[in-house]
Amino acid sequence: MQKNLGCTAPPPSSPRFPASPRFTSSPRIRHRRRSNESLQELSKLSENDLLIHDRNKYKSMLTRAYSSLWMLGCFLLILYLGHLYISAAIVVIQIFMARELFTLLRRAHEDRHLPGFRLLNWHFFFTAMLFVYGRIISQRLVNTVTSDKILYRLVSGIVKYQMAICYFLYIAGFVWFILTLKKKMYKYQFSQYAWTHMILIVVFTQSAFTVANIFEGIFWFLFPASLIAINDIAAYFFGFFFGKTPLIKLSPKKTWEGFIGASITTMISAFLLANIFGRFQWLTCPRKDLSTGWLECEPDPLFMPEHYLLPTWMPDWFPWKEISILPVQWHALLLGLFASIIAPFGGFFASGFKRAFNIKDFGDSIPGHGGFTDRMDCQMIMAVFAYIYHQSFVIPRDYSVEMILDQILGSLTLEEQQALYVKLGQLFQERQLRLHY
Repeated sequence: MQKNLGCTAPPPSSPRFPASPRFTSSPRIRHRRRSNESLQELSKLSENDLLIHDRNKYKSMLTRAYSSLWMLGCFLLILYLGHLYISAAIVVIQIFMARELFTLLRRAHEDRHLPGFRLLNWHFFFTAMLFVYGRIISQRLVNTVTSDKILYRLVSGIVKYQMAICYFLYIAGFVWFILTLKKKMYKYQFSQYAWTHMILIVVFTQSAFTVANIFEGIFWFLFPASLIAINDIAAYFFGFFFGKTPLIKLSPKKTWEGFIGASITTMISAFLLANIFGRFQWLTCPRKDLSTGWLECEPDPLFMPEHYLLPTWMPDWFPWKEISILPVQWHALLLGLFASIIAPFGGFFASGFKRAFNIKDFGDSIPGHGGFTDRMDCQMIMAVFAYIYHQSFVIPRDYSVEMILDQILGSLTLEEQQALYVKLGQLFQERQLRLHY
Protein backbone atom coordinates (compact mmCIF):
# COMPACT_ATOMS: atom_id res chain seq x y z
CA MET A 1 0.00 0.00 0.00
CA GLN A 2 1.32 3.43 -0.94
CA LYS A 3 1.57 6.03 1.76
CA ASN A 4 0.06 9.46 1.41
CA LEU A 5 2.99 11.94 1.39
CA GLY A 6 2.82 15.08 3.54
CA CYS A 7 0.64 17.83 2.09
CA THR A 8 -0.13 16.08 -1.17
CA ALA A 9 -3.87 16.31 -1.65
CA PRO A 10 -5.73 13.41 -3.17
CA PRO A 11 -7.31 13.95 -6.55
CA PRO A 12 -10.76 15.53 -6.67
CA SER A 13 -12.21 12.27 -7.91
CA SER A 14 -11.19 10.46 -4.72
CA PRO A 15 -14.16 8.92 -2.93
CA ARG A 16 -12.93 10.34 0.37
CA PHE A 17 -12.93 13.87 -1.04
CA PRO A 18 -15.81 14.38 -3.45
CA ALA A 19 -15.84 17.44 -5.68
CA SER A 20 -16.88 20.54 -3.76
CA PRO A 21 -17.23 24.22 -4.67
CA ARG A 22 -14.67 25.02 -1.96
CA PHE A 23 -11.94 23.18 -3.84
CA THR A 24 -12.74 24.33 -7.41
CA SER A 25 -12.81 27.79 -8.93
CA SER A 26 -15.50 28.47 -11.50
CA PRO A 27 -14.60 29.79 -15.00
CA ARG A 28 -16.49 33.00 -14.22
CA ILE A 29 -14.27 33.73 -11.19
CA ARG A 30 -11.11 32.98 -13.16
CA HIS A 31 -12.35 35.25 -15.97
CA ARG A 32 -12.97 38.07 -13.51
CA ARG A 33 -9.50 37.68 -12.02
CA ARG A 34 -7.91 37.81 -15.45
CA SER A 35 -9.99 40.85 -16.39
CA ASN A 36 -8.96 42.68 -13.24
CA GLU A 37 -5.31 41.79 -13.81
CA SER A 38 -5.45 42.97 -17.42
CA LEU A 39 -7.08 46.24 -16.39
CA GLN A 40 -4.37 46.81 -13.77
CA GLU A 41 -1.66 46.07 -16.34
CA LEU A 42 -3.32 48.45 -18.83
CA SER A 43 -3.49 51.23 -16.24
CA LYS A 44 0.16 50.69 -15.31
CA LEU A 45 1.10 50.70 -18.97
CA SER A 46 -0.78 53.95 -19.63
CA GLU A 47 0.90 55.58 -16.62
CA ASN A 48 4.35 54.47 -17.78
CA ASP A 49 3.63 55.75 -21.29
CA LEU A 50 3.20 59.31 -20.04
CA LEU A 51 6.06 61.64 -20.88
CA ILE A 52 6.49 62.54 -17.22
CA HIS A 53 7.44 58.89 -16.50
CA ASP A 54 9.53 58.38 -19.64
CA ARG A 55 13.18 57.75 -18.67
CA ASN A 56 14.50 58.68 -22.12
CA LYS A 57 12.38 61.79 -22.47
CA TYR A 58 15.28 64.27 -22.37
CA LYS A 59 17.13 62.49 -25.16
CA SER A 60 13.92 62.33 -27.17
CA MET A 61 13.26 66.01 -26.52
CA LEU A 62 16.73 67.03 -27.78
CA THR A 63 16.32 64.99 -30.96
CA ARG A 64 12.89 66.45 -31.52
CA ALA A 65 14.11 70.00 -30.88
CA TYR A 66 17.07 69.59 -33.24
CA SER A 67 14.81 68.39 -36.04
CA SER A 68 12.34 71.17 -35.33
CA LEU A 69 15.05 73.82 -35.72
CA TRP A 70 16.03 72.39 -39.10
CA MET A 71 12.42 72.33 -40.24
CA LEU A 72 11.87 75.88 -38.99
CA GLY A 73 14.92 77.15 -40.89
CA CYS A 74 13.83 75.50 -44.14
CA PHE A 75 10.28 76.74 -43.63
CA LEU A 76 11.37 80.37 -43.14
CA LEU A 77 13.54 80.21 -46.27
CA ILE A 78 10.67 78.87 -48.39
CA LEU A 79 8.33 81.43 -46.85
CA TYR A 80 10.68 84.23 -47.89
CA LEU A 81 10.80 82.95 -51.49
CA GLY A 82 7.06 83.42 -51.89
CA HIS A 83 3.77 81.85 -52.92
CA LEU A 84 5.01 79.67 -55.77
CA TYR A 85 7.81 78.09 -53.72
CA ILE A 86 5.51 77.48 -50.76
CA SER A 87 3.05 75.71 -53.04
CA ALA A 88 5.88 73.63 -54.51
CA ALA A 89 6.95 72.65 -50.98
CA ILE A 90 3.38 71.56 -50.23
CA VAL A 91 3.44 69.36 -53.34
CA VAL A 92 6.73 67.76 -52.24
CA ILE A 93 5.34 67.07 -48.76
CA GLN A 94 2.23 65.64 -50.36
CA ILE A 95 4.30 63.21 -52.46
CA PHE A 96 6.16 62.03 -49.34
CA MET A 97 2.85 61.54 -47.52
CA ALA A 98 1.46 59.50 -50.40
CA ARG A 99 4.64 57.40 -50.47
CA GLU A 100 4.35 56.65 -46.74
CA LEU A 101 0.70 55.68 -47.06
CA PHE A 102 1.25 53.59 -50.19
CA THR A 103 3.98 51.69 -48.36
CA LEU A 104 1.83 51.08 -45.29
CA LEU A 105 -0.22 48.27 -46.82
CA ARG A 106 2.27 47.19 -49.42
CA ARG A 107 2.94 43.46 -49.51
CA ALA A 108 6.18 42.52 -51.19
CA HIS A 109 5.05 38.95 -51.92
CA GLU A 110 1.97 40.04 -53.86
CA ASP A 111 3.78 42.90 -55.58
CA ARG A 112 6.34 40.50 -57.01
CA HIS A 113 3.52 38.84 -58.92
CA LEU A 114 2.14 42.19 -60.10
CA PRO A 115 4.87 44.05 -62.01
CA GLY A 116 3.99 47.68 -62.60
CA PHE A 117 1.21 47.72 -60.02
CA ARG A 118 2.92 50.44 -57.94
CA LEU A 119 3.29 52.52 -61.11
CA LEU A 120 -0.48 52.37 -61.53
CA ASN A 121 -0.95 53.88 -58.07
CA TRP A 122 1.31 56.79 -58.96
CA HIS A 123 -0.55 57.23 -62.26
CA PHE A 124 -3.77 57.85 -60.31
CA PHE A 125 -1.86 60.11 -57.92
CA PHE A 126 -0.47 62.45 -60.58
CA THR A 127 -3.78 62.44 -62.45
CA ALA A 128 -5.48 63.68 -59.29
CA MET A 129 -2.69 66.24 -58.84
CA LEU A 130 -3.25 67.60 -62.37
CA PHE A 131 -6.99 67.85 -61.75
CA VAL A 132 -6.81 69.55 -58.34
CA TYR A 133 -3.97 71.97 -58.96
CA GLY A 134 -5.10 72.68 -62.49
CA ARG A 135 -8.33 74.13 -61.15
CA ILE A 136 -6.51 76.17 -58.52
CA ILE A 137 -3.72 77.74 -60.59
CA SER A 138 -5.38 77.86 -64.02
CA GLN A 139 -6.40 81.53 -63.77
CA ARG A 140 -3.05 82.56 -62.30
CA LEU A 141 -1.24 80.66 -65.05
CA VAL A 142 -3.24 82.52 -67.71
CA ASN A 143 -2.44 85.85 -66.02
CA THR A 144 1.27 84.98 -66.10
CA VAL A 145 1.52 84.38 -69.87
CA THR A 146 -0.67 87.23 -71.16
CA SER A 147 2.34 88.96 -72.76
CA ASP A 148 3.04 86.07 -75.19
CA LYS A 149 0.15 85.54 -77.61
CA ILE A 150 1.12 82.02 -78.79
CA LEU A 151 1.85 80.78 -75.26
CA TYR A 152 -1.36 82.42 -74.06
CA ARG A 153 -3.43 80.47 -76.61
CA LEU A 154 -1.67 77.22 -75.69
CA VAL A 155 -2.22 77.69 -71.97
CA SER A 156 -5.81 78.84 -72.49
CA GLY A 157 -6.51 75.67 -74.49
CA ILE A 158 -4.99 73.45 -71.82
CA VAL A 159 -7.02 75.22 -69.12
CA LYS A 160 -10.21 74.93 -71.17
CA TYR A 161 -9.82 71.17 -71.70
CA GLN A 162 -8.17 70.40 -68.37
CA MET A 163 -11.13 68.45 -66.98
CA ALA A 164 -11.40 66.35 -70.15
CA ILE A 165 -7.66 65.60 -70.09
CA CYS A 166 -7.83 64.48 -66.45
CA TYR A 167 -10.91 62.36 -67.09
CA PHE A 168 -9.30 60.45 -69.95
CA LEU A 169 -6.12 59.96 -67.91
CA TYR A 170 -8.23 58.47 -65.12
CA ILE A 171 -10.11 56.23 -67.57
CA ALA A 172 -6.76 55.05 -68.94
CA GLY A 173 -5.73 54.09 -65.41
CA PHE A 174 -9.05 52.36 -64.84
CA VAL A 175 -8.66 50.27 -68.00
CA TRP A 176 -5.04 49.57 -67.03
CA PHE A 177 -6.22 48.26 -63.65
CA ILE A 178 -8.83 45.95 -65.21
CA LEU A 179 -6.29 44.52 -67.64
CA THR A 180 -3.84 43.74 -64.82
CA LEU A 181 -6.31 41.68 -62.75
CA LYS A 182 -4.94 38.21 -62.03
CA LYS A 183 -6.60 35.10 -60.74
CA LYS A 184 -6.19 34.52 -56.97
CA MET A 185 -5.04 38.15 -56.63
CA TYR A 186 -8.41 39.85 -57.04
CA LYS A 187 -8.94 40.62 -53.35
CA TYR A 188 -5.50 42.15 -52.91
CA GLN A 189 -5.75 44.20 -56.10
CA PHE A 190 -9.19 45.60 -55.34
CA SER A 191 -8.18 46.41 -51.76
CA GLN A 192 -5.15 48.30 -53.09
CA TYR A 193 -7.37 50.09 -55.62
CA ALA A 194 -9.70 51.26 -52.84
CA TRP A 195 -6.73 52.09 -50.63
CA THR A 196 -5.23 54.25 -53.38
CA HIS A 197 -8.43 56.27 -53.77
CA MET A 198 -8.71 56.78 -50.01
CA ILE A 199 -5.15 58.11 -49.97
CA LEU A 200 -5.98 60.50 -52.80
CA ILE A 201 -8.98 61.83 -50.89
CA VAL A 202 -7.06 62.27 -47.63
CA VAL A 203 -3.90 63.77 -49.12
CA PHE A 204 -5.43 66.02 -51.78
CA THR A 205 -8.16 67.35 -49.51
CA GLN A 206 -5.55 68.85 -47.27
CA SER A 207 -3.09 69.99 -49.92
CA ALA A 208 -5.70 71.52 -52.24
CA PHE A 209 -7.17 73.71 -49.51
CA THR A 210 -3.67 74.61 -48.31
CA VAL A 211 -2.55 75.82 -51.76
CA ALA A 212 -5.81 77.72 -52.21
CA ASN A 213 -5.15 79.48 -48.88
CA ILE A 214 -1.62 80.40 -50.01
CA PHE A 215 -2.80 82.29 -53.10
CA GLU A 216 -5.48 84.08 -51.07
CA GLY A 217 -2.61 85.49 -49.04
CA ILE A 218 0.28 83.77 -47.25
CA PHE A 219 -1.33 84.90 -44.00
CA TRP A 220 -4.17 82.40 -44.46
CA PHE A 221 -1.65 79.58 -44.81
CA LEU A 222 0.99 80.69 -42.32
CA PHE A 223 -1.32 81.67 -39.48
CA PRO A 224 -3.34 78.40 -39.22
CA ALA A 225 -0.17 76.32 -39.66
CA SER A 226 1.56 78.32 -36.90
CA LEU A 227 -1.35 77.73 -34.54
CA ILE A 228 -1.10 73.96 -35.03
CA ALA A 229 2.67 74.07 -34.45
CA ILE A 230 2.24 76.16 -31.30
CA ASN A 231 -0.49 73.87 -29.99
CA ASP A 232 1.62 70.79 -30.66
CA ILE A 233 4.73 72.23 -28.99
CA ALA A 234 2.79 73.56 -26.00
CA ALA A 235 0.98 70.23 -25.51
CA TYR A 236 4.33 68.43 -25.63
CA PHE A 237 6.00 70.67 -23.04
CA PHE A 238 3.04 70.89 -20.66
CA GLY A 239 2.67 67.12 -20.84
CA PHE A 240 6.45 66.73 -20.50
CA PHE A 241 6.68 68.64 -17.21
CA PHE A 242 3.17 68.45 -15.72
CA GLY A 243 1.32 65.60 -17.46
CA LYS A 244 -0.21 63.10 -15.04
CA THR A 245 -3.80 62.52 -16.19
CA PRO A 246 -4.22 60.51 -19.43
CA LEU A 247 -6.45 62.25 -21.96
CA ILE A 248 -7.40 59.53 -24.44
CA LYS A 249 -6.52 55.85 -24.78
CA LEU A 250 -5.62 56.20 -28.46
CA SER A 251 -2.63 58.41 -27.50
CA PRO A 252 -1.26 57.25 -24.13
CA LYS A 253 1.20 60.15 -23.91
CA LYS A 254 -1.52 62.79 -24.30
CA THR A 255 -2.60 64.30 -20.97
CA TRP A 256 -5.28 66.69 -19.78
CA GLU A 257 -2.57 68.99 -18.40
CA GLY A 258 -0.96 69.17 -21.84
CA PHE A 259 -4.30 69.66 -23.60
CA ILE A 260 -5.48 72.50 -21.32
CA GLY A 261 -2.09 74.22 -21.22
CA ALA A 262 -1.80 74.03 -25.02
CA SER A 263 -5.32 75.44 -25.48
CA ILE A 264 -4.61 78.50 -23.35
CA THR A 265 -1.25 79.06 -25.05
CA THR A 266 -2.78 78.72 -28.51
CA MET A 267 -5.57 81.21 -27.82
CA ILE A 268 -3.14 83.85 -26.51
CA SER A 269 -0.73 83.24 -29.38
CA ALA A 270 -3.54 83.48 -31.95
CA PHE A 271 -4.51 86.98 -30.82
CA LEU A 272 -0.91 88.22 -30.75
CA LEU A 273 0.34 86.53 -33.93
CA ALA A 274 -2.55 87.86 -36.01
CA ASN A 275 -1.47 91.40 -35.10
CA ILE A 276 2.14 90.68 -36.06
CA PHE A 277 1.50 88.80 -39.32
CA GLY A 278 -1.26 91.20 -40.39
CA ARG A 279 1.16 94.15 -40.66
CA PHE A 280 3.23 92.66 -43.52
CA GLN A 281 1.99 93.14 -47.09
CA TRP A 282 4.06 90.16 -48.21
CA LEU A 283 1.81 88.00 -46.06
CA THR A 284 -1.57 89.67 -46.60
CA CYS A 285 -1.63 90.47 -50.34
CA PRO A 286 -3.22 87.81 -52.57
CA ARG A 287 -1.24 86.54 -55.55
CA LYS A 288 -3.05 86.80 -58.92
CA ASP A 289 -0.34 85.17 -61.02
CA LEU A 290 2.58 82.74 -60.70
CA SER A 291 5.37 85.32 -60.54
CA THR A 292 7.76 85.53 -57.60
CA GLY A 293 8.23 89.31 -57.34
CA TRP A 294 7.51 91.43 -54.30
CA LEU A 295 3.84 92.17 -53.68
CA GLU A 296 2.25 95.54 -53.11
CA CYS A 297 -1.48 96.00 -52.67
CA GLU A 298 -4.02 98.19 -50.99
CA PRO A 299 -4.47 96.83 -47.45
CA ASP A 300 -7.66 94.92 -46.84
CA PRO A 301 -9.86 96.50 -44.10
CA LEU A 302 -9.20 93.37 -42.03
CA PHE A 303 -5.55 94.38 -41.76
CA MET A 304 -6.05 98.10 -41.07
CA PRO A 305 -5.56 98.87 -37.36
CA GLU A 306 -8.39 100.18 -35.23
CA HIS A 307 -7.58 102.13 -32.07
CA TYR A 308 -9.39 101.57 -28.79
CA LEU A 309 -9.08 103.80 -25.71
CA LEU A 310 -8.30 101.99 -22.51
CA PRO A 311 -10.70 102.36 -19.55
CA THR A 312 -10.21 105.38 -17.30
CA TRP A 313 -9.73 103.20 -14.24
CA MET A 314 -6.33 102.03 -15.55
CA PRO A 315 -3.51 103.22 -13.20
CA ASP A 316 -1.48 106.29 -14.16
CA TRP A 317 1.77 104.37 -14.27
CA PHE A 318 0.44 102.17 -17.12
CA PRO A 319 2.37 103.32 -20.24
CA TRP A 320 -0.42 102.87 -22.83
CA LYS A 321 -3.61 104.90 -23.04
CA GLU A 322 -4.93 103.16 -26.15
CA ILE A 323 -4.35 99.90 -27.97
CA SER A 324 -4.26 99.09 -31.68
CA ILE A 325 -6.15 95.99 -32.79
CA LEU A 326 -6.54 94.59 -36.29
CA PRO A 327 -10.06 93.35 -37.12
CA VAL A 328 -8.53 90.04 -38.23
CA GLN A 329 -7.54 89.40 -34.60
CA TRP A 330 -11.18 88.69 -33.70
CA HIS A 331 -11.28 86.07 -36.46
CA ALA A 332 -7.98 84.76 -35.14
CA LEU A 333 -9.59 83.89 -31.82
CA LEU A 334 -12.06 81.56 -33.55
CA LEU A 335 -9.27 79.97 -35.56
CA GLY A 336 -7.28 79.53 -32.36
CA LEU A 337 -10.27 77.93 -30.64
CA PHE A 338 -10.61 75.41 -33.46
CA ALA A 339 -6.85 74.72 -33.50
CA SER A 340 -6.77 74.01 -29.77
CA ILE A 341 -9.95 71.94 -29.36
CA ILE A 342 -10.95 70.30 -32.67
CA ALA A 343 -7.73 70.02 -34.70
CA PRO A 344 -6.00 67.70 -32.14
CA PHE A 345 -8.58 65.07 -33.03
CA GLY A 346 -6.77 64.75 -36.35
CA GLY A 347 -3.81 63.51 -34.34
CA PHE A 348 -6.04 61.16 -32.36
CA PHE A 349 -7.43 59.78 -35.63
CA ALA A 350 -3.88 59.19 -36.89
CA SER A 351 -2.98 57.48 -33.59
CA GLY A 352 -5.94 55.12 -33.91
CA PHE A 353 -5.00 54.46 -37.53
CA LYS A 354 -1.44 53.53 -36.52
CA ARG A 355 -2.68 51.29 -33.71
CA ALA A 356 -4.96 49.51 -36.16
CA PHE A 357 -1.89 48.59 -38.24
CA ASN A 358 0.38 48.09 -35.22
CA ILE A 359 2.95 50.73 -36.21
CA LYS A 360 4.58 53.49 -34.19
CA ASP A 361 4.96 56.10 -36.96
CA PHE A 362 3.99 56.42 -40.61
CA GLY A 363 7.66 56.80 -41.50
CA ASP A 364 11.08 57.83 -40.25
CA SER A 365 11.82 60.78 -42.53
CA ILE A 366 12.03 63.30 -39.66
CA PRO A 367 14.11 62.22 -36.61
CA GLY A 368 12.08 62.47 -33.43
CA HIS A 369 8.86 63.22 -35.30
CA GLY A 370 8.27 60.16 -37.47
CA GLY A 371 7.14 60.69 -41.05
CA PHE A 372 5.60 63.62 -42.89
CA THR A 373 2.14 62.16 -42.34
CA ASP A 374 2.72 62.25 -38.57
CA ARG A 375 3.41 65.99 -38.78
CA MET A 376 0.50 66.82 -41.09
CA ASP A 377 -2.33 64.97 -39.35
CA CYS A 378 -3.71 68.05 -37.55
CA GLN A 379 -2.70 70.42 -40.35
CA MET A 380 -5.12 68.66 -42.68
CA ILE A 381 -8.18 69.47 -40.57
CA MET A 382 -6.95 73.00 -39.87
CA ALA A 383 -6.27 73.82 -43.54
CA VAL A 384 -9.78 72.79 -44.57
CA PHE A 385 -11.37 74.79 -41.76
CA ALA A 386 -9.26 77.89 -42.52
CA TYR A 387 -10.31 77.82 -46.18
CA ILE A 388 -14.01 77.33 -45.40
CA TYR A 389 -13.91 80.01 -42.71
CA HIS A 390 -12.16 82.47 -45.02
CA GLN A 391 -14.60 81.86 -47.87
CA SER A 392 -17.68 81.97 -45.61
CA PHE A 393 -16.97 84.72 -43.09
CA VAL A 394 -14.06 86.81 -44.36
CA ILE A 395 -14.51 87.36 -48.11
CA PRO A 396 -17.39 89.79 -48.76
CA ARG A 397 -20.31 88.26 -50.62
CA ASP A 398 -21.22 91.47 -52.45
CA TYR A 399 -19.83 91.89 -55.95
CA SER A 400 -17.01 94.38 -56.33
CA VAL A 401 -15.08 95.71 -59.33
CA GLU A 402 -12.12 93.49 -58.46
CA MET A 403 -14.26 90.36 -58.20
CA ILE A 404 -15.91 91.07 -61.56
CA LEU A 405 -12.53 91.64 -63.19
CA ASP A 406 -11.27 88.33 -61.79
CA GLN A 407 -14.25 86.57 -63.33
CA ILE A 408 -13.71 88.28 -66.70
CA LEU A 409 -10.00 87.54 -66.80
CA GLY A 410 -10.52 83.95 -65.69
CA SER A 411 -13.47 83.00 -67.90
CA LEU A 412 -12.89 84.87 -71.19
CA THR A 413 -10.14 84.56 -73.77
CA LEU A 414 -8.10 87.59 -74.83
CA GLU A 415 -10.26 88.11 -77.92
CA GLU A 416 -13.46 87.88 -75.86
CA GLN A 417 -12.06 90.39 -73.37
CA GLN A 418 -11.28 92.80 -76.22
CA ALA A 419 -14.79 92.35 -77.61
CA LEU A 420 -16.22 93.06 -74.15
CA TYR A 421 -14.07 96.20 -73.93
CA VAL A 422 -15.39 97.47 -77.29
CA LYS A 423 -18.98 96.67 -76.30
CA LEU A 424 -18.67 98.51 -72.98
CA GLY A 425 -17.19 101.52 -74.83
CA GLN A 426 -20.20 101.60 -77.17
CA LEU A 427 -22.62 101.40 -74.23
CA PHE A 428 -20.89 104.27 -72.44
CA GLN A 429 -20.96 106.43 -75.60
CA GLU A 430 -24.69 105.76 -76.09
CA ARG A 431 -25.38 106.67 -72.45
CA GLN A 432 -23.42 109.90 -72.74
CA LEU A 433 -25.36 110.86 -75.90
CA ARG A 434 -28.67 110.24 -74.13
CA LEU A 435 -27.60 112.38 -71.19
CA HIS A 436 -26.38 115.13 -73.55
CA TYR A 437 -29.70 115.36 -75.41
